[in-house]
Amino acid sequence: MSATPGLFKNARLILPDAVKDGSLAIENGLISDISAASAASGHDCEGDFLLPGLVELHTDHLEVHYAPRPKVRWNPVSAVQAHDAQIACAGITTVFDALRVGMDEDADLRAEDMRELADAIETGKAENRLRADHFIHLRCEVSAPDVMDAYSVFDGDDKIRLVSLMDHTPGQRQFVSLDAYKTYYQGKKGFSDEQMAGFIKARQERASSLAPENRKRISADAMARGIAIASHDDATLDHVAEAIDLSTKIAEFPTTLEAAKASHDAKMSVLMGAPNVVRGGSHSGNVSARALAEAGCLDVLSSDYVPVSLIQAAFQLADEVEAISLPRAIAMVTSTPAETIGLMDRGRLEVGRRADLVQVKLVGNLPIVRGVWREGRRVA
Repeated sequence: MSATPGLFKNARLILPDAVKDGSLAIENGLISDISAASAASGHDCEGDFLLPGLVELHTDHLEVHYAPRPKVRWNPVSAVQAHDAQIACAGITTVFDALRVGMDEDADLRAEDMRELADAIETGKAENRLRADHFIHLRCEVSAPDVMDAYSVFDGDDKIRLVSLMDHTPGQRQFVSLDAYKTYYQGKKGFSDEQMAGFIKARQERASSLAPENRKRISADAMARGIAIASHDDATLDHVAEAIDLSTKIAEFPTTLEAAKASHDAKMSVLMGAPNVVRGGSHSGNVSARALAEAGCLDVLSSDYVPVSLIQAAFQLADEVEAISLPRAIAMVTSTPAETIGLMDRGRLEVGRRADLVQVKLVGNLPIVRGVWREGRRVA
């Protein structure tokens, strides 16, 4: 992607350790200068914040565009474009699109759909259709009977940069409380109490026989291919110990403060949902992201299922949690996720870094994204 030299003036620059008024110059898609001096010409930010492009490691949002209704399939390239436009307009310039690997028996999507979406992402990139920089993240349900077959669909795909090891078995991790699990599934399937008890027992037995070995096999393959590993919904110290043994880099949505602290102490990046911050708590009744922030063990935010939540949560944390400055909050959605995943060329307003930039105006307590640039080229 080519770019011409440019200058951003009259900006409130969110630098790695401070917020300063000044100007920023770009050349050949990179930041070439940062100055406190005022500039006579260039793009006038009108006193708005200028920050690095946001880096999103886990979004389920693409599926909404591909399967907007049960049994309905949209053109996959068109779905990727629609998803990409919403991502970019939320200030996200680097995105890891999460694709499901391992399905429930009654799931509306299959591994072939995920492969089709992955191919559509590559088509969009090759044909210069996309505003953001896209990578692929595989969400691997290790307790699913078809997970290894589905995972094999992505053999040799060098665009896979992250895998999550997930297990949504009732009675553990996200669903430690069976009440929440019963509410969801009895409402979805119309089960009687007796049917629900049988369903839970079958899921637990299935996980016991499949999950441990599948977790090991996928993590071993990921390590051999240089793919980063995330452990999903860890709740106990045993879960964290297992994640450490598997060389996990990211603790994705830990459900307890105990697990989050242990993961943070083990040098994993602790990732929580930005909707959790915006809403003031977990929709599943697990530990809140704010509690982790206040405890000093929150490293990364993810928009999860609401793209615009990412920028909103960063500003909200800086405003509501005394120990978190605005630069530190912005790092949770820029430099920390980028560097955790090995993308060292972006995520900071520093000379030599990619000119992925977002202009943000704060009105009341809600940020408005007024402009987005990727490698110096305006994309939103």
